[in-house]
Amino acid sequence: MSKPLQLLQSTILSKVVMAATGVILILFVLGHMLGNLQIFIGQDQFNDYAEKLQSLGPGLWAIRLFLLLCVVLHIITSLYLKKLNSDARPVQYVYQNTVQATLASRTMLISGLMIFFFVVYHLLHFTIGTIEPSTFKGTIVDYAGRPDVYSMVIYGFQNIFISASYLIAMVLLGFHLIHAVPSMFQTLGINHPKCNPLIHGLGPVLSVIIVVGYISIPIAILAGFVTLPKGVM
Repeated sequence: MSKPLQLLQSTILSKVVMAATGVILILFVLGHMLGNLQIFIGQDQFNDYAEKLQSLGPGLWAIRLFLLLCVVLHIITSLYLKKLNSDARPVQYVYQNTVQATLASRTMLISGLMIFFFVVYHLLHFTIGTIEPSTFKGTIVDYAGRPDVYSMVIYGFQNIFISASYLIAMVLLGFHLIHAVPSMFQTLGINHPKCNPLIHGLGPVLSVIIVVGYISIPIAILAGFVTLPKGVM
């Protein structure tokens, strides 16, 4: 057995890795949301934001690969800890714990895996362009000759099925975060009676902020509040 695998099989280290990668992914989700919300400012601002990201060149792919590594490590440690937890529990304890646990905590693994599959689909759509190649950013440009990411997003979310899958995925993400956020703090050793009410309240608050922020975009597009620029059909 390789040394990295032996290290991951340390329960304490696995919990730390899962929590640390969770923090990184939550920060990315928040940053990505703030970037996406610039679509409400308009085509010029949104395409300028997209162009700045692309100007990072290899650095952007380095970030993507780092985030992918975080996702993989998060999933591996989650599955490993889930297995250890299941193996260590007597049947009676499992039943009692299932009754007392919240729905969010009992479905963490399922919601996490479903979110992962959606992320793959989302990347194929908006990053690689295999879902709707005719409206991919590489095929349409704005008035300044830049890839028209603004119009690409609108074209995508005008499809009710794509918007519906996005809405469902964001609700699952919010559900996942309700339990993940307080668990993350506890794993990192931040666990005190005076802090716990705030920590447990942070999960739902952060979940609502993220879900509302993300789903506001497809809803606004479907409702006609965010539309294609003049001259774009």
